[in-house]
Amino acid sequence: MLRKDIDKEKEVVQCMIELYCRGNHNPQKNRLCVQCQELSDYALKRLDLCPFGNSKPFCSNCKIHCYRKDMRIRIRNVMRYSGPRMLFYYPHLAIRHLFLGITRKERRPK
Repeated sequence: MLRKDIDKEKEVVQCMIELYCRGNHNPQKNRLCVQCQELSDYALKRLDLCPFGNSKPFCSNCKIHCYRKDMRIRIRNVMRYSGPRMLFYYPHLAIRHLFLGITRKERRPK
């Protein structure tokens, strides 16, 4: 995965967390609540520190789970809520993310 791809994945994660926060926590406009900001910061840091670097798969397809257990549960909840809504709020990101997910499954690190 090129650096540009990691930046795109960061954008998708950010959008998903924003959708989740807006729908569940009702924060001030254009701001995340404290819990969602913490999750966002953690997720972006994990992407930056991924041991696979340029050959990074999606986290859901990875054999190494570098998220702490509590954060993994939180990000799964975010993705479960935001995933279907991405098609309505960010259709271009959702379609690109789905396409990349399908094409990258074969590149899964062993």
